[in-house]
Amino acid sequence: MNAVGAPYERQDARAKVTGAATYAYEHHVDGVLYAWPVTSTVIKGRVADLDTRVTTSIPGVVAVLHAGNAARLKFPIDLGPVQQAAVPELYVLQSDTIVYRGQIVAAVVATSLEAAREGAESVVVQYDEQPHDVEFRARDPRAYVPAMVGDLGPGNVVRGDADSALKTAEVVLDVAYTTPAQHPHPMEPHATIATWEEGRLTLYSSEQGASNTSQAFAALFGMTPDDVEVVCDHVGGGFGAKASPRPPAVLAALAAKLVDRPVKVAWNRPLMSMHATYRSPTIQRLRLGADRDGTLHAIVHEAQHMTSALSDYVDQTASSARMMYAAEHARTTATAVRLDVASPGWMRGPGETPGMFALECALDELAYQLNVDPIRLRVQNEPTVDPSDGKPFSSRNLVACLTTGADRFGWASRDMRPGIRRDGQWLTGTGVAASRYPVFTVPSRASATAETDGTFTVAIGAVDIGTGSRTVLSQIAADALEVPLERVRLDLGRASYSAAAFAGASLGTASWGWAVDKAGRALKQRLQAGARPGVTVEVDTTEEVSAMRDVSRNAYGAQFAEVRVHTVTGQIQVQRMLGVFAAGRIINPRTARSQLRGGMIMGVGGALMEAADIDTTYGDFVQSDLAGYHFPAHADVRDIDVVMLPEADDELSPLGGKGIGEIGIVGAAAAIANAVHHATGKRFRDLPLRLEDVRASLKATSHR
Repeated sequence: MNAVGAPYERQDARAKVTGAATYAYEHHVDGVLYAWPVTSTVIKGRVADLDTRVTTSIPGVVAVLHAGNAARLKFPIDLGPVQQAAVPELYVLQSDTIVYRGQIVAAVVATSLEAAREGAESVVVQYDEQPHDVEFRARDPRAYVPAMVGDLGPGNVVRGDADSALKTAEVVLDVAYTTPAQHPHPMEPHATIATWEEGRLTLYSSEQGASNTSQAFAALFGMTPDDVEVVCDHVGGGFGAKASPRPPAVLAALAAKLVDRPVKVAWNRPLMSMHATYRSPTIQRLRLGADRDGTLHAIVHEAQHMTSALSDYVDQTASSARMMYAAEHARTTATAVRLDVASPGWMRGPGETPGMFALECALDELAYQLNVDPIRLRVQNEPTVDPSDGKPFSSRNLVACLTTGADRFGWASRDMRPGIRRDGQWLTGTGVAASRYPVFTVPSRASATAETDGTFTVAIGAVDIGTGSRTVLSQIAADALEVPLERVRLDLGRASYSAAAFAGASLGTASWGWAVDKAGRALKQRLQAGARPGVTVEVDTTEEVSAMRDVSRNAYGAQFAEVRVHTVTGQIQVQRMLGVFAAGRIINPRTARSQLRGGMIMGVGGALMEAADIDTTYGDFVQSDLAGYHFPAHADVRDIDVVMLPEADDELSPLGGKGIGEIGIVGAAAAIANAVHHATGKRFRDLPLRLEDVRASLKATSHR
């Protein structure tokens, strides 16, 4: 049938543009009430008193939920290392202790959203306030090395003797980079409708994982996952903010339990900035030691992060440095500083995005120091095996990405000298950076049913967060069953369908697709053996995934950017970008291109606009809404092209595909920063590249 590999349109496209797609907040539930939170106005301390006398007299107010009447949640719970980072945030209203500004201290439940918000504003809270510290400082003496970082590796990894190698290197680069806190801000905010009926909990919720949310709530409320249904029919984006359940969903469940009626909760943008996770700011130091011919001998990457009093979560910011390039000596270290802030967490391309910005800018700086073409320097230091552990690569086509991109972008005609191309008041330049994101595959379950009308239903507890999962999984099922795509119906988005990986870490299609493919093939065999319509098969890929060979699996890419920089205002315009990616077999070129372009656009935002600064006095993020937190609009996205290289990889799932959700963002900011240097002759090592910094640097040069 060859549905896989064809550029099918999204199956849910019409439903979305006509408004027929049902999102979490839009489900109809009889007798529903509304809840709105009361959040802490202090950073650290405890709730001393809660005065609700005015609140309870407001028409429509049904109840006030607080630590004194909220159901007791089970503590501790073990959800495994992948979800463990988010667990402390889930203990909503379990004590009167305040550990960050914006923490939920109460909630008002009412017959309308307006009454709930009015009630929440009328609650008078008295606090016993304590001294706080929310300032993220370089070389903070309290920084510690966590036992484990976001990719489940150790916080400190040493290969050889990097310090000695740096001392004897002919050329040494020692530079520091910073990246800010960033917020995911999906189009659909956190929203949940919670209902309790005969001891069972149903959540209509905006989540990146139905089954992992079901498991989390079952653990919190002392239930079995079979008694917690999670419905995620349509989800309006996630970017990591919804990869693990968050406080809004817990608040909805607690409120519904208190009043014994369904309760709706939906966050606005300021609340999203408090509770939707965020990318930790980083302070990174890169040291590279090389021969004058460009051969790397030592790489040291040290990254300092911010974490909270609740969580040990730290991104794997330095991890890529130990495996991207051949160097016999390397040390990568992640450190964290506990501050009185909300817990950071996943955001699209966690760790790799800020880490590769620093690494790929440092490679560019070294290339200029050596007067070597930046692409040639990368190709020259291409490893034959994974330098971090000696494992063979399942496939590694970074060089092909770089050389193909160079040809498409016109790199051969590039004059390497910086700051010399002028068009009136504009300077122009080009830059390049590599991209890398690890490939993950985790066990999933799926079922396939032969219906009596000749169609087939495939069910899996996966969630489509807007990436096109419905479409690509239907394509996989159609080929496995050897039937036209029109005869396949895909059911997804419910925990009761099956246990399935969450939609994150670029592992969705590879993990779910393996289960869907196995279910389709198994059903086809049953039918060929004489089974009648109506038969259902259920499969689990745990055995197959566990048997995968221990190799280094990664997707790779090369990002190219051309920018213009205004010499008077400091404005930066990204004129064109090209991304060339090697990500295994492409299941659907149309949806894949959309994902890769979207990642690159998010990279433009990270390079030039996105930043969330903490007010050190009040402890919350200054950019708490979309008026202050900027990201690219259509006018900022000019010419963005994507090339997907054909790549066969026998060490992946039977489908041969690699995740593409995050590889598009990784490297994009570095390519833009390197292009700005090429345009201006100035290095800007702090994201975002602010026009006031560029303007000041250019002005200082003009006055010399």
